[in-house]
Amino acid sequence: MPALPWLHPERATALLNALRDRILVIDGAMGTMIQRHGLQEDDYRGQRFIGGVDTRTDGHVHGAGCDHGPVQEQDLKGNNDLLLLTRPDIIAGIHTEYLQAGADLVETNTFNATSVSQADYHLEHLVYELNKAGAAVARACCDAMEATTPDRPRFVIGVLGPTSRTASISPDVNDPGFRNTSFDELRGTYREAIDGLIDGGADTLMVETIFDTLNAKAALFAVEEAFDARGARLPVMISGTITDASGRTLSGQTAEAFHASLAHARPLSIGLNCALGADAMRPHVETLSQVAGCYISAHPNAGLPNAFGEYDETPEEMAATLRGFATDGLLNLVGGCCGSTPAHIRAIAEAVAGLPPRALPGTREQAA
Repeated sequence: MPALPWLHPERATALLNALRDRILVIDGAMGTMIQRHGLQEDDYRGQRFIGGVDTRTDGHVHGAGCDHGPVQEQDLKGNNDLLLLTRPDIIAGIHTEYLQAGADLVETNTFNATSVSQADYHLEHLVYELNKAGAAVARACCDAMEATTPDRPRFVIGVLGPTSRTASISPDVNDPGFRNTSFDELRGTYREAIDGLIDGGADTLMVETIFDTLNAKAALFAVEEAFDARGARLPVMISGTITDASGRTLSGQTAEAFHASLAHARPLSIGLNCALGADAMRPHVETLSQVAGCYISAHPNAGLPNAFGEYDETPEEMAATLRGFATDGLLNLVGGCCGSTPAHIRAIAEAVAGLPPRALPGTREQAA
């Protein structure tokens, strides 16, 4: 069966050319930046989610009994994805700060924009809308920045988060066979999210912060379904997370086993993010660099959280460590996760500037 063509050939080619030329910089944490704004319940509700109803832009009030389901009278504060609809200016401002700091790629604010995660707020009906808005906001910011520097394209990463459930592990220690989700449930909600990200203008899709490889397989299955339905595809990025000093994902895989389980997806890149600081992440990135035939990404936390849940690693410290990754030929894409800020991304971008990207093994380049 012939390979599907690129959905956006010019942007895909620009991304591949940039990856061959230099180490690309991914943005930093979204949640960290949102917290700095000190947003309150009214910010999350906006004009649309007042009381127990969803007042849509079509002028109608959608409450209990509407086809899209009720918005319960409960706090929405903390649902950062919802800000795409109620405070898109905040999200756009954060994207722009990262782009100004030197990011080549920005991640959509859609980490929890799946029905599994939005169920906590009774907002499952918003999944497609949230993802489309997330990609559209990021797309506008990238286009605006690229207009000022036409020789340096910027790219939108459509983020597919891990959800708050695991298909491989029982949440009940007394019932090892129990699961609170399934492959098909995950596949369905991921498909809805993927369609929104594509329609909103994402350049790539990233299945990220993967702690359970079975969840990721459901996401990648849905990705392929979406591509087949459109007769075209986007590059796909994969990023797992090593959860502790054991060097394994939550579902028990080493970095090498994680790669072996997902290499069939022919990703543009595979890498690691979150959970660990750069120092602790390095041996696992080295492993991926040795076994993977695709590009390698790393966007670690700004160190490990302190007793107050805050991250203390300075931009200079984080950048120095990641520069070591780059000088040793381990990286193609680098950025930050929890605790990182535009200052961290600026320092990282400066630290890796001019250093050659990791060379792909042989001459074959894989791209989803």
